[in-house]
Amino acid sequence: MQSLRVPLIMSILGIETSCDETAVAIYDRERGLLAHLIHSQIATHAPYGGVVPELASRDHIRKLLPMVDACLAEAGLRGPQLAGVAYTAGPGLIGAVLVGATMAVGLATAWGLPAIPVHHMEAHLLAPLLEPERPTFPFVALLVSGGHSMLVRVDGPGRYRILGQTLDDAAGEAFDKTAKLLGLPYPGGPALARLAGEGRVDRHGFPRPMLNRPGLDFSFSGLKTAVVLKLRELERDGLLDEAARADIAHSFQEAVVDTLVAKCVRALEATGFERLVVAGGVGANQRLRSRLRAELTARGASVYYPRHEFCTDNGAMVALAGSLRLRPGVAGGTRIEARARWNLEDLQAMAFS
Repeated sequence: MQSLRVPLIMSILGIETSCDETAVAIYDRERGLLAHLIHSQIATHAPYGGVVPELASRDHIRKLLPMVDACLAEAGLRGPQLAGVAYTAGPGLIGAVLVGATMAVGLATAWGLPAIPVHHMEAHLLAPLLEPERPTFPFVALLVSGGHSMLVRVDGPGRYRILGQTLDDAAGEAFDKTAKLLGLPYPGGPALARLAGEGRVDRHGFPRPMLNRPGLDFSFSGLKTAVVLKLRELERDGLLDEAARADIAHSFQEAVVDTLVAKCVRALEATGFERLVVAGGVGANQRLRSRLRAELTARGASVYYPRHEFCTDNGAMVALAGSLRLRPGVAGGTRIEARARWNLEDLQAMAFS
């Protein structure tokens, strides 16, 4: 087997291709984030109203290598000077994940470096560590995006216990599907949030799913059904105008936010922790942020987020997670790891300082 160097420069290249963002970044343990690029595929998928997996994979193939070159140039590094290449190995769209994994392992092999497979959700929950004011362990993490909604007890890097998760639609998926029902453009979540700002308060009493029972699991499919029924009612009565759509968007968003906030408070009470990390695309929702800030401040707790550009999928969080999982002198091998599903609790703990 080829011997691997352990350079003095501890910079990690991170590659993210789990869905419809192509993202590359370089993170250094001493100097922090040196470069990062994100290419969005919104224009590619907008005509279809959602992500088309095959198109996502093809676009990753076109964009990835030029973005790697650009990041290396911005950081002032050559590939062999890196300490390793980290990549999202799952969970995600398997074709898209394979593109990034194959590229990462190929580059690592060519440069004589370890390749470091990274769990996508671990990268998200560690993303606030990129910020100047970062949370200390332990904390509760709310991972909330188009593909995931879960509450995780985080005792340290790699030490995770899932406290609750969605039983059907993720919160971000519910946002996108409801936006589509309202005739909003793709991507639907941000468009729905904007429309909700024009709606009237308490116009529709949509359900707060699973708040009337103990536990920390989520369910958003029933809420989506309530929106469908209300839209049919208003359309039948000739009352479905733009103001009515805004009212529905407002009531829907309030129902989701109420549910997420209440479950977060329950999770903090159950663990006794005083810190909450919110990561994933829905974590950028301003209504969710303002409500969490108010609720947690009143309880003497704190909430942490990555910056907005790192709420969505990005390479910086992958590079950071890779830097924590890198062990000097340990080869990553040439095996390509790619998983559509991957239990967060299966990860091994890692050292952290």
